[in-house]
Amino acid sequence: MQRNAPSKIRIGVGGWNYEPWRGAFYPKDLAQRRELEYASRKLTSIEIDSTYYGSKKPESFIKWRDETPDDFVFSVKGPRFATNRRVLAEAAPSIERFFNSGVTELKAKLGPVNWQFATTKRFDRDDFDAFLKLLPRSVEGLTIRHAVEVRNDSFRDPDFIALAREHGVAIIIAGDSKFPQIADATAPFVYARIMGAAETEAAGYSADALDLWAKRAQAWASGGHPPDLETLAPQPKAAARDVFLYVISGFKARNPLAAMALIERLG
Repeated sequence: MQRNAPSKIRIGVGGWNYEPWRGAFYPKDLAQRRELEYASRKLTSIEIDSTYYGSKKPESFIKWRDETPDDFVFSVKGPRFATNRRVLAEAAPSIERFFNSGVTELKAKLGPVNWQFATTKRFDRDDFDAFLKLLPRSVEGLTIRHAVEVRNDSFRDPDFIALAREHGVAIIIAGDSKFPQIADATAPFVYARIMGAAETEAAGYSADALDLWAKRAQAWASGGHPPDLETLAPQPKAAARDVFLYVISGFKARNPLAAMALIERLG
């Protein structure tokens, strides 16, 4: 199997084309075609969200791969056509089309796939078990890591934690948001999306809040668990983990600055 990038804490944002970042994060004279090139040298990961809405061509993934540094990693959102359905066991064609779209052209720069569910999707063990069984462990010799982003309180259930662990799938931690926060580590990596950036903070988050998220990332990376985050099941000590943390939503114009401040704290 081809290995993905070595264990590391990776920090980034969602997407890279956002007009308010021009002149604030991106230099005013930077050509828009060079925004990914620039962002990938300030951040260590980016979550590609456009794949949630529709398929991309292999040429797009190749271009993104070639524009970024060797140690850069993308996470990728799985298509909504797979997750926004009543019967998840019927998602196989959508999942197959997604992996045939060229996403593996990212090669070693392919990080986890984020399967995001609607707020109306409730936890049904058999339903979710059927979906998780459809997710491939490898495609074209490339190891595939999966994470699920659930947004309904019904998932705050120890049975859901056990199911995710059984399949080695991460539960995405929704930090500083209106969505239910499930902080249990269920995979060999941790995936967090923090959504509390504020216009009133120059770096999106206060210095204390940035320090706190940096400490949490370090705890996950070491195989431990942040003591201030509630879990639904016991958290056994694990081996070192990859950590993917994205500053998403909130006052989006500040997100790159918050991500860079976290990278600075983590050395």
